[in-house]
Amino acid sequence: MSHKTTLYVSDLDGTLLNEQSVVSPISKALLTRLITVNGALFTVATARTQATVTKLLEGIPAILPYIVMNGAGMWHAADEHYTHRSTIPEPTVQQIVAIYERRGIHPFVYRDHKGVIKAHHYTDLTSTEKAFIAERTGTPYKHFVINNDPYRTDGDNALIIFSTNSFARLEEVYHDILEARIPCHAVCYHDIFNIRDGILEVYAPGVTKAAAIAALKKRTRADRLVVFGDNLNDREMMALADHSVAVENAVPELKAIASEVIGPNTADSVVKWIEQDIIRGAE
Repeated sequence: MSHKTTLYVSDLDGTLLNEQSVVSPISKALLTRLITVNGALFTVATARTQATVTKLLEGIPAILPYIVMNGAGMWHAADEHYTHRSTIPEPTVQQIVAIYERRGIHPFVYRDHKGVIKAHHYTDLTSTEKAFIAERTGTPYKHFVINNDPYRTDGDNALIIFSTNSFARLEEVYHDILEARIPCHAVCYHDIFNIRDGILEVYAPGVTKAAAIAALKKRTRADRLVVFGDNLNDREMMALADHSVAVENAVPELKAIASEVIGPNTADSVVKWIEQDIIRGAE
């Protein structure tokens, strides 16, 4: 099968990104050649917003939109606009925020303001949240709004309700949301950098990486889908794929369901695998 009919989709953190959480110069150069010379159909599907994705993939041709916020948005970097976005109804936002508050946790509410993410939060930030903000400032695509009235809409629609805290505490919030039968899609998983920490993300109903990838596959008319991942929020897109690839450093549960396990994210394994797949397809 020709590589031109294959859509390659990679997760970022722990998969395409290396131990410094960047795309290595080797991967960046090789991926650029595969896209521009070989016509590879490549994009990423990540929990990150367009703000950090655009910066991380700078220099790599953005032919296809990036699947961001776990499928809540598709961001076309070349034209700086969403080709698709799914928002959380405001009554749902308030229900979920109230559940967090009862557990003594303040989440970030990410709202879309004309293509710019406004991330709202109370002023009493944890040290982890302060570090999270510090790593994500200085981009034109995301602004943090920190005050004591953070959950007002100002007319902007919510894309994500996000929190980082101890996994045990977030798991309690996650189960509270499920038990309340609130119409949304919630995902709770361990932080890849510290297993004691967790991440809880809440999206509009039906928002998943897999749903966004399925729409993109149809749009590109690709007849083969290959995905790469490392964590539990990649399970659904792996189930959708014709061939699923887990990196060596992936969680055991993901490696167990992957079609193939390759080298670690620290060895440019994803892009090297794509190169070899394209070579095999051209033979």
